[in-house]
Amino acid sequence: MENIFNTNGLTTWVDIPENTDFSIHNIPFGVFTFNGETHCSSRIGDFVIDLALMGEDGWFDDLPLGTGAIFHKSTLNHFIELGNQAWTSVRNRLIELFQSANHEVRDNEVMVQKYLIPIQEVKMEMPVQVGDYTDFYSSIEHATNVGTMFRDPDNALFPNWRHIPVGYHGRASSIVVSGTNIHRPTGQTMPKGSDVPVFGPSRLFDFELEMAFITGNANNLGDRVNIDDAENHIFGMVIFNDLSARDIQKWEYVPLGPFLAKNFASVISPWVVTLDALKTYRVAGPEQNPPVFPYLQFEGDKNIDIKLQVAIQPENAEETVVSNSNYKYMYWNMNQQLAHQTVNGCNVRAGDMYGSGTISGPTADSYGSMLELSWQGTKPVKMNDGSERKFIQDNDTIIMRAHCEKDGRRIGFGESVCKVLPAKS
Repeated sequence: MENIFNTNGLTTWVDIPENTDFSIHNIPFGVFTFNGETHCSSRIGDFVIDLALMGEDGWFDDLPLGTGAIFHKSTLNHFIELGNQAWTSVRNRLIELFQSANHEVRDNEVMVQKYLIPIQEVKMEMPVQVGDYTDFYSSIEHATNVGTMFRDPDNALFPNWRHIPVGYHGRASSIVVSGTNIHRPTGQTMPKGSDVPVFGPSRLFDFELEMAFITGNANNLGDRVNIDDAENHIFGMVIFNDLSARDIQKWEYVPLGPFLAKNFASVISPWVVTLDALKTYRVAGPEQNPPVFPYLQFEGDKNIDIKLQVAIQPENAEETVVSNSNYKYMYWNMNQQLAHQTVNGCNVRAGDMYGSGTISGPTADSYGSMLELSWQGTKPVKMNDGSERKFIQDNDTIIMRAHCEKDGRRIGFGESVCKVLPAKS
């Protein structure tokens, strides 16, 4: 089904801020709790749109949903399982009802009060139950920086990096929604100059600036997803802060890769922005050299111009923006990532999540981790309150933001926010 409202001329009758992330062109999906009830939702401006109550009143009866009761679920998974015709039809219906030219809801004060709830009155929940989670390593700038720091600068990339979207299977249970506080992890580390490990809190706590995409049901076990069909199985995207303990990781990653350094928490933004909303912001990605295998070859612009920002807010102080990056820098795009994930017959299910890997740009102010911004702690980052950071300190709050903007049309993802608490004893 075509997204028929992908145009510049739309406005809404809802009173929304001028530069909101959640314009009539966005219409993302999420889950919220209000007055003790949890419903699926969308958002426009500073209002949550209660999809469950709209479904009860019949606004979706003619759409391919089966029943409007699907939005009474505590996650979006059942809705995602229906496929992209359902996703697009609901988004189109919401844009139709909330655009300025339509008075069906606008002129009914009872409906307006019922369907539109101020965002400050609700609690946002995890939008999906994540069954499986893959973390990729797809930014060539980030991979080159890390390889330069830890290996030979002339051979920063491993031989396989330009041939496959490198990834690993991560821990789904510890992916949490924005606003969740995270305790500093504890584990084994190898102090510099020592030949025996020690046990204690991580000293090199870091963020990783990522985006993640969420899939619907895509294939049966043993089948693969063709790269030309990959987007039909991608529901949407969220901001993804993949928290990391660099000192724990350095000691444990040989020979099987990240484990305790990565599985303690990742923090996502609560609103899933659909690919329908993002189509306008497509751009070409970096040239891939050498040429990739046929199953990874694609046509058209598959990267997305998503402006990314990271800020650190020390306790009782103003925030400091430490990075401005962009998702368009990704060497491997999400279509290639999904095609590679399934080329061996791995089955993909609704609600599965795929992290992009740390997104770094070509300049020092666009790096996507403190490891790079402070260059392994050798170049401390100055905060606005006069303090410095090599890595994240206790009681720091990490704030990630993302939005697209073109021809006067802005859509965004909101924020992924978490405060880092001291390690538990």
